[in-house]
Amino acid sequence: MSSEWPLVRLGDLVTLKGGFAYKGEYLGSGEVKLLGMGVVSHSERFLKNGMRSYGGEFSESFRANSGDIVIATRQQSDNLPILGCPALVPSDLTDTDIVVGTNLYKVTNQSDVDNKFLYWLLRGNEYRNRILECSKGTTVRMITKDAVENFTFPCPPLPVRREISHFLDALDDRITLLRETNATLEAIAQALFKSWFVDFDPVRAKMEGRTPEGMDEATAALFPDGFETSELGEVPRGWRVAKFENFVERLPVGKKFDQKTAKAEGVVPILDQGKSGVIGFHHEDPGVRASLDEPVVVFANHTCYMRLITYDFSAIQNVLPFKGKGIDTVWAYYATKGRVKFSEYKGHWPDFTIEKAVVPSMCLGEAFRSVVDPLMRRVRLNEVQSDSLARLRDTLLPRLISGQLRLPESQNEITQAIA
Repeated sequence: MSSEWPLVRLGDLVTLKGGFAYKGEYLGSGEVKLLGMGVVSHSERFLKNGMRSYGGEFSESFRANSGDIVIATRQQSDNLPILGCPALVPSDLTDTDIVVGTNLYKVTNQSDVDNKFLYWLLRGNEYRNRILECSKGTTVRMITKDAVENFTFPCPPLPVRREISHFLDALDDRITLLRETNATLEAIAQALFKSWFVDFDPVRAKMEGRTPEGMDEATAALFPDGFETSELGEVPRGWRVAKFENFVERLPVGKKFDQKTAKAEGVVPILDQGKSGVIGFHHEDPGVRASLDEPVVVFANHTCYMRLITYDFSAIQNVLPFKGKGIDTVWAYYATKGRVKFSEYKGHWPDFTIEKAVVPSMCLGEAFRSVVDPLMRRVRLNEVQSDSLARLRDTLLPRLISGQLRLPESQNEITQAIA
């Protein structure tokens, strides 16, 4: 057990190097992938959408390779989860030039303790608590190299390290697969919306005397067979142009929560403005009721991030829920999603409400909902399973890393979880 394992200082295994102070004028061009804090998450190994392209020169000492670890060195104090968190560069970036940018430490391993185990070590509670204790600053919290390098831990023998890494990797791979499946299902629904309500493919088919593809006769009959002129150009005959404020209805959010009032566990999730979605939980009544039958859309006022929610929730400040008004809520979600982009740190709701869309009949909105409803239900099922696996992973991680639990002691639970 852990009492038999030698105590090791992390700095004796690895060295840390601060990231590359890149030139802003070269961002967005070139084929080099620049890593910043956007690739780091407290719940995922690596966020590919956090990479940016870079076209300038850089020293080879800042280059990263598949399997390397980087660590976030700072974070705004109102959102601390990624401070000190690691990211593991994935294996499918082997043919990509990667450079480590500012606000990251590049970890160079000089030991026989492989990076996969070190990554999970840096995801553990003991390390996280140490980092938060040693962080400095008020508005911006930061960590030093010493804080990371001086972290000590009981280091298990190689066979145990491999068992731990293999098990946690298997859980994470299963979670990743579920998330990727959901992304595919979301893309299918988005593509269908675009075909029906942006490109107007069924209308064009009927104009040409063809039967619209992929729909039954009753649904096809809901589409007109021609266009008319509007302020937005040619639109299907009988459809209306409306501002978002005319077909969405803001909902009261009830009691607002923050990081100080959010708990690590609870029955009601608290939604935040980031892509991670949930800032914590509570045990009180939810501020907003939502379900698969009656979903709710949330718009993050500052980040413009949007989500379709199918479960009861509460929210922090500036998470704004709404539903469709005179049109199905799911249709309203796809009609408004991504239409307003983050421009600066401000409230974006006024800009959101004055955007315009081409609105079909209520019956056609409901027809779209009936087609995508099975996809929504599959997404929710996958979310529930993914959350369950993540809780199992996060519960077992500190016990495995510390030696309080050995894998054979929970083999049945493990086998069922990753099956």
